[in-house]
Amino acid sequence: MTTTSPAKTAPGLAPAPLPATPGKGGNRFKIGAGQQLKGGPFTYIALIVVGLGSVFPLYWTLVAASNDQQRVLDDPPPLLPGGRLWSNLQAAWDQANLGKAIVNSVIVAGCITAATLFFCTLAGYAFAKMRFRGRNVLMTAVIATLTIPPQLSVVPLFMMMSDIGWGGKLESVIFPTLVGAFGVFFMRQYLIEALPYELIEAAKVDGASNIRIVWNVVLPAARPAMMVLGMLTFVQAWNDFFWPFLALNQENPTLQVALGQLSASYTPDQSIIMAGALISTLPLLLVFVIFGKQIVGGIMAGAVKG
Repeated sequence: MTTTSPAKTAPGLAPAPLPATPGKGGNRFKIGAGQQLKGGPFTYIALIVVGLGSVFPLYWTLVAASNDQQRVLDDPPPLLPGGRLWSNLQAAWDQANLGKAIVNSVIVAGCITAATLFFCTLAGYAFAKMRFRGRNVLMTAVIATLTIPPQLSVVPLFMMMSDIGWGGKLESVIFPTLVGAFGVFFMRQYLIEALPYELIEAAKVDGASNIRIVWNVVLPAARPAMMVLGMLTFVQAWNDFFWPFLALNQENPTLQVALGQLSASYTPDQSIIMAGALISTLPLLLVFVIFGKQIVGGIMAGAVKG
């Protein structure tokens, strides 16, 4: 009878590891081509809890906006919508002049978002792929501005807007926020990895100018990050209250400033305030419904490309 002896290894070398057996613990976390991760019961329970927790504030806003003041303040509070939704929406619309406020917010948020995407993409490309003197110093200075609280610049900025003649006008809200340090840093970090130097060099060999390189090479590569930055910028500009409250007046407000007027009375009506908050939330939901698929698709495309 013959016997097999274990394989000998050279002195000082560890034996080669045995291949993992399918179904064993060492291979259970590996995913092959075409396979998908399957969640267990705990995963679905956690997703349901998080989803309900995210939707509940919006649902409570709807419930409070559809009841009267006394019903909202009852103990326990109502959990089902009432029948005063349209009357409360009409009261909030008339008391705070929400029609003009919504138009102003669309103008402000749209201009800030478009300018941020344009300037931050160009600056991010310059810092990521172009070589010039003082590049690192300038980038450090840009990042350092993130550490300065915005409240410190309120007084000099307000004086500057008044001297220019923009006091109470939308320009005083739009122009100070056309470019943000976060957007420049965000686009720079993305383009460092997503835009190879080979594409830029190939475009230069073909005779493309800098403007054509930006339009045909940089912008398509930066599209996923631009979608994310655009959504973040639009939401921040739409919900901004502090600086518009100081720079604008009651005759020319943005939506958040107009909503502040609903709670300025001695005995504010909570149901009408919630109705105004519901009106201010609907445009954001509409924007996400329209562009949400493109944003998620752009993120996934960028991830696969990376």
